[in-house]
Amino acid sequence: MGMVRTALFNWAYARHTGGTFVFRIEDTDSARDSEESYIALLEAMRWLGLNWDEGPEVGGPYEPYRQSARMRDGVYTDVANRLRAGGFAYDCYCSTEELEARREQAMAEKRAPGYDRHCRALSADQVAGYVSEGRAPVLRFRMPDHDSTWDDLVRGPITFAADQVPDFVLVRANGEPLYTLVNPVDDALMRITHVLRGEDLLSSTPRQLALYGALAEIGVSDGTTPRFGHLPYVMGEGNKKLSKRDPESSLQWYRDEGFLPEALLNYLALLGWSMGEDREFFGKDEMAAAFTLDRVSPNPARFDLKKCTAINGDWIRTLSAEDLAVRVVPYLVEAGVVTEPLTAEQQLTMAAAVPLIQERLETLKQSVGMLAFLLLPPARFTVDEADAAAVLTDDAAPVIASSISALAAIDDWSAASIEAALRAALIDGLGLKPKVAFGPVRVAVTGRRISPPLFESLEILGRDVTLDRLRAAG
Repeated sequence: MGMVRTALFNWAYARHTGGTFVFRIEDTDSARDSEESYIALLEAMRWLGLNWDEGPEVGGPYEPYRQSARMRDGVYTDVANRLRAGGFAYDCYCSTEELEARREQAMAEKRAPGYDRHCRALSADQVAGYVSEGRAPVLRFRMPDHDSTWDDLVRGPITFAADQVPDFVLVRANGEPLYTLVNPVDDALMRITHVLRGEDLLSSTPRQLALYGALAEIGVSDGTTPRFGHLPYVMGEGNKKLSKRDPESSLQWYRDEGFLPEALLNYLALLGWSMGEDREFFGKDEMAAAFTLDRVSPNPARFDLKKCTAINGDWIRTLSAEDLAVRVVPYLVEAGVVTEPLTAEQQLTMAAAVPLIQERLETLKQSVGMLAFLLLPPARFTVDEADAAAVLTDDAAPVIASSISALAAIDDWSAASIEAALRAALIDGLGLKPKVAFGPVRVAVTGRRISPPLFESLEILGRDVTLDRLRAAG
């Protein structure tokens, strides 16, 4: 969800400023990235409605937009070699054990534990010795000996002292380029001008700024240095940073539960940005029209699932009944209530029932429990055991019997007639209060204590099915 929030802010900033929203796939980690994850990422962006101007499937002047494709083309290897030849990078032969030992020594002596530049100026003999040992070098960037300062789009002026940013690795010993190389190279080649990203990448900015300068020196870029804005953390329960392991961190979880993309984007916009005028309900196009960086707060934002769910319910109520019916069908299919395509009878049932539940839904998935009793064939209808035990007791037998008699005598099977008949039989006739009177009828016919409006539900269900279910419960 943090990634979605970042994508949303970049999209809104590009739309507000008339810029170009670039969607780039950073998939150089062969152990983690797959074709399945690539397809899922594209599908997620499409589902959210965050349309991109340049990127996969759309194309653009700086193709390809997948880093794995650039790696196959040798783009990063060529740049790495040019950086080495230009003196901006050097081969480092230090082993993992040597690095760890020197790190521990530095900490014991209260010195900065970063890389100590051991291989910055090796002699030819030293290099030959390492090579003879069979050591394969990594490629490190030679950080300049001056402080790094930039004007962050969200946080204002930021400075990192030179001794806080050690020489860093660009290419692994196996020749695989790291994010520290491929990301700035792609920024340079794609002429990226603005980047909004998570606060966790703040410490990498001095390295990237130095590398942009080197890329300009070796002719890879035109000298453009992107401006950065670092967005606040999204906090979860206990004011801890929202982890990828948290259920509420996964976009797929929200899709499975029946959250609308409009609602998710609306809520995520509130995590670190303000529309102003105390407005908390708006669409993404409205957000883009109002999006300015001076309204982005640098302070952590707390993810509140209850508020997100409430906003989702508000968005559900803005939908037309026809649109809502279309959106709930996949959840009914997943639950095994219906199969696609729906029959003509099921379509009529949905058209009548969906308006009854719209005000009660907070997620689309909740529609399954509210609509199943209307759509399931008689053989598959069941009554919730806990609800039956609580409501369909011996005391309910007179209620069920009176309801059967009253409903069987109705000529006009309509909600109004059903209500009038049941009130006359149960409230006037048996002297019961409405909750006690209608509770057994609701559970017997719908299978649950919570359902759409009772009388309208019975009208949709029909006389025969209603009476059959009452008799089965009697």
